[in-house]
Amino acid sequence: MMAGLLNKNEDSDLKIIKIEKLHKTLGAQISGVDFSSPISDEVFHEILAAITKYGVLVFRSTSLNDKRHVEFAKRFGELDDIKPYLAAGRKNRLAYDELFDVSNLDIDGTVVDSEAPRAQANKGNGFFHVDSSFNPRRAGYSLLLAHELPPPGSGGTTAFADTRTAFDELPQSLKQDLLEKNYIACHSLHHSRKLAAPTYFSKIDPLDYPMGRHRLIQVHEPSGKMNIYIAAHVHHIEGMNPEASKVLFDQLYEHAKQSKYVFEVEWQNVGDLVIWDNTCVMHRVVGGPFEGKYKRDMRRATVHDGSTQAWGLNEDTDERQGLP
Repeated sequence: MMAGLLNKNEDSDLKIIKIEKLHKTLGAQISGVDFSSPISDEVFHEILAAITKYGVLVFRSTSLNDKRHVEFAKRFGELDDIKPYLAAGRKNRLAYDELFDVSNLDIDGTVVDSEAPRAQANKGNGFFHVDSSFNPRRAGYSLLLAHELPPPGSGGTTAFADTRTAFDELPQSLKQDLLEKNYIACHSLHHSRKLAAPTYFSKIDPLDYPMGRHRLIQVHEPSGKMNIYIAAHVHHIEGMNPEASKVLFDQLYEHAKQSKYVFEVEWQNVGDLVIWDNTCVMHRVVGGPFEGKYKRDMRRATVHDGSTQAWGLNEDTDERQGLP
């Protein structure tokens, strides 16, 4: 739901880009950016200021191609890539290793069968999550670009949840307990995949694999605000028995994905670009009748988090989860 143009004095420090709020506390549609040529430092600094405040930015009809998508993403920091997955035998449909293929397409460009292994693995994307929290170094910004879209009204929107405001509006006694306990959450891609496709992944035990360990409550460094760093990837909270861990996780996760903290981006055009900050926003793909029928070609550049919390409590390794 559009919240209208900002008040005249709001974000008055932004002189070039124009902001249209998409939600009371989260998300903004940006205009005034010309993607046909390199972005100036002045414009880029305003984009950084906007994403720090709003967490999610939407740019319509950018006309970006793969090359310029990657070049623009590099302005935000060091990019993750798919080389470890290629080394393990995965094929790449795309020309750039810095782009993650998050489409519903097979290597030959056809729509993946709904019963195929890749479709089963992708079911977890329908849960609210953050990118790469299960790896040793988590994701900072994600830049998702539309190359081909299903028919309007057939699903495939992307929903976002504001975990900073969700923390602000927790009961004071719970906030105090969370800050005092300083819990560590253990993130596993195997766990979220098994939740989404329990039959297909029935033989997988997430405890057989390393997990990404991150503080459950932490400062979002760009804004200085406290944040619940949570996702469907969380398998358990350290130092708690399984039952207590699940109760606390469920309480926080259900709180953070209440409708008042959530809005959906409708993908309107080829070339639409959405950028979000995984360190203060959860996201999920919204399903629909397009699944198994229409192409949804989406490509994501993923920026490694550059904050002091990027590695959480993990070792500095190149290990990846979700390898073939």
